[in-house]
Amino acid sequence: MERATIEMLSASTMDIRFNERSYRPYISDPEIYIKILRPQEIPTLVEQGFYDLGISGRDWINETGADVKELLDLQYGSVKIVIAGPATTGKSVNAIVEDFVKNGKRLRISTEYPNIASRYISSLPSYRKIFGKKMPKIYTPWWSVGENDMVSIFLSFGATEAKPPEEADLVVDVTETGTTLQENGLAILDDIMKSNAVLIANKNSINDVSKEEKILDILALLRGVVDAKNKLHIFVNVREENLQALIASLPSLKGPTVSRLSSEGWYAVNTVIDREQYLKLLPKLRKLAQGLVVHYPVAILPLEDIKVDKI
Repeated sequence: MERATIEMLSASTMDIRFNERSYRPYISDPEIYIKILRPQEIPTLVEQGFYDLGISGRDWINETGADVKELLDLQYGSVKIVIAGPATTGKSVNAIVEDFVKNGKRLRISTEYPNIASRYISSLPSYRKIFGKKMPKIYTPWWSVGENDMVSIFLSFGATEAKPPEEADLVVDVTETGTTLQENGLAILDDIMKSNAVLIANKNSINDVSKEEKILDILALLRGVVDAKNKLHIFVNVREENLQALIASLPSLKGPTVSRLSSEGWYAVNTVIDREQYLKLLPKLRKLAQGLVVHYPVAILPLEDIKVDKI
């Protein structure tokens, strides 16, 4: 997420510069201090008030249970948290739990997400039927928690897909395409959750009047970049007799900008449209207009819509 986050901040017109060896990038706004940290840590640090805002993944907000306010879906860093097992398994996770218990075997799960894994596995019908409200045993190098050692979850420090069959029977892991799991002889048995990068805030900070305007500025800049990814800025020239028909066919943020050209009977029209509408509009544009120019906007800021609900 680091590179994508730096690119988003730069696209928002905040000048970001940093040394590869430094965790403290320079930012052009003297009222903002930023630091690069692991996404696993950020939700808790924001919750505790070390930072007013943070960018992390929904997976780590879920895993840590951090009590933070989500301000904006940043629409990058998309991954899935899945549960996977040997490709030869051919059974559902629900059935696997039943089989292990029936055969008196301990089910071992390796993961970087022990809390997500625990909540998922304990929600299965077979687990609830057999173990009731007992939570799986979670093991880390420092502590363990949970009552049910027959379903044990072991904290992984990476290369989770390599753990079966010696150290684990199943894994709960993050994936984009599932290719790495397949290359290690594993098959996805179920999707647990989807995740991507989000902007989060400390709940006290968003109620602090001394920080409100700066938080709204940052939110506006980042939302402008997010919205721009799904928009196109188009310019066309149109004859006067086709002008109203063209305007009627063009969706826009508020209304298209229309300017008279130096040539008599011609107008210039520019507007912002949803990117997905472009191909549908193209036949109409070919019939009604000339000289189409398309720009990819860097940012589109809906300034009047920027707000943060107080808590």
